[in-house]
Amino acid sequence: MSLSLPTIDDIDDTALAARLQRALDDKTKPQGSLGRLEALALRIGLILGTGAPTLQAPQLVVCAADHGLAAHGVSAYPSDVTWQMVENFLAGGAAVSVLARQHGLALTVVDCGVRHDFALRPGLRHAKIAPGSADALQGPAMSMAQCEAALANGMALVRDLPGNVVLLGEMGIGNTSAASLLMSRLTGLDIADCTGAGTGLDAAGVQRKIALLRQVLARHATAHEPLAALAALGGFEIATLVGVVLQAAAERRVIVVDGFITTAAVLVAARLAPAVLQRCVFAHRSGERGHALLLAHLKAEPLLDLGLRLGEGSGAALAWPLLVSACAILREMASFDAAGVARRADTAPAH
Repeated sequence: MSLSLPTIDDIDDTALAARLQRALDDKTKPQGSLGRLEALALRIGLILGTGAPTLQAPQLVVCAADHGLAAHGVSAYPSDVTWQMVENFLAGGAAVSVLARQHGLALTVVDCGVRHDFALRPGLRHAKIAPGSADALQGPAMSMAQCEAALANGMALVRDLPGNVVLLGEMGIGNTSAASLLMSRLTGLDIADCTGAGTGLDAAGVQRKIALLRQVLARHATAHEPLAALAALGGFEIATLVGVVLQAAAERRVIVVDGFITTAAVLVAARLAPAVLQRCVFAHRSGERGHALLLAHLKAEPLLDLGLRLGEGSGAALAWPLLVSACAILREMASFDAAGVARRADTAPAH
């Protein structure tokens, strides 16, 4: 390939992990009593390489694109909804817009390949490769050159953004199909186990979708390497998100993963550089059929399980306060000695 991918080092640091665990155990509480919030604090400390992590200038990146496969009726909504929702994001009316505003998250919407021309304005990044991917039933969704260009766009976007946290979001009618295809090809799971209702297909619609996706996989039976699969089966927004993930991981930013489609992007990135997963916090388990299986495959434990299936980065935004709280506990909660609080009798230091 002509594109040079960033180096992503292993950040397992046993000394720092032990120091973080001791600090958490020494807070004025029974050991482990803050449950998974403690594990989250430890993970963020390891990602940022510090015992007193501070989350700075969080960036919520929503990548949008259209899909040629949508012409086959794999979504309950028409393709025009992609560009209409991008306008809604920018106008501040979408769920992710509301949540980003509520939590002080900088929202950037990226046109990776929407079949519409947008006027220049604040909050919109133009990174259009083409007006929608090709029909994957007829040929590759993207050429390898297009796939690499999308990856490069995602990497460049992260280099331009401040802060040490990136929250992932997406928009694209038909993109649950692309995510299901990538999941099936890269995990070996049957496409029926990876495919759900997406935007709200009925049972018959889901069965038609599965049959179509099975044909697509057969059409691209030789596309097994991560980038070959991404080009053949993916979409411009997913490929751009892969670039975002790789660059954010290389810069040791905390990566907050949203739902099914963004997790599929992380799957591709992790196949290219396994240490990516060390930098990821998985926000929630969505209601989309394949997501729980994909999380299990990645050995990922999501923070929330609210039955969400909207996408956009909405779940990542909802999980954000938990990351803030985890860091605050590490930085600000008193130790037993500092607070003058007696320890458990069986853990008190000997005199």
